[in-house]
Amino acid sequence: MKLLHIDTSNQPLSVSITDANEVLAEFNSGMRVNHSITLMAQIESLLKYTNLEMSDIEGIVVAKGPGSYTGLRIGVTAAKTLAYTLNIPLYAVSSLAAIAATVRMHEFLLVPVVDARRGYVYSGIYRFKGIKLECIEEDAYISIDDLNQKLRDQHLPYLFVGMDSDKLSEQLKGPTYYCIPRSAELRRLITDDHLVDAHTFEPTYLRISEAERNWQNNQDSL
Repeated sequence: MKLLHIDTSNQPLSVSITDANEVLAEFNSGMRVNHSITLMAQIESLLKYTNLEMSDIEGIVVAKGPGSYTGLRIGVTAAKTLAYTLNIPLYAVSSLAAIAATVRMHEFLLVPVVDARRGYVYSGIYRFKGIKLECIEEDAYISIDDLNQKLRDQHLPYLFVGMDSDKLSEQLKGPTYYCIPRSAELRRLITDDHLVDAHTFEPTYLRISEAERNWQNNQDSL
């Protein structure tokens, strides 16, 4: 089954095409880019490289969040549009699981972190059991202090992973490992439980946006 994978949920851009367990083509960049400009261009480039047409794609897999509001909207909108237009399945996978899946270290709990600013992160706790990535703690919007305490309470070795783990290393109480998500790893994570409706599916934000918060505060003050 030929799948197109899209991850624009944070600063990195990752797009790939796979067929079963084979990665046909993949583009990964940790640079800060404008996803609205580069996403479709990279998809077209991968299709050209693999001598495929969009009509050859049999399913879309998208990183659903949490992460950047703008990045999520761009990737999810593109994925929904393509799935609807081509009438093919749409799968949605945690952006944090996508980060954890790139780090095949079985001896650690894997703790992907994305900086949510003001002392908070998006994070979950994962681990590999054989070749399967298991979720130990669901993704959450959590203060760094609370996350550090939660991990201390686990009494197991753990590793903070992701681009932002390096940036936040002085606040995170534990070892860190810099990595960017590889969308091709999403193929290992999807099950029928990840199927979503292209009409109604929305990204997983885990918290309201700054604009929504300001509006809510204004309403509360009336």
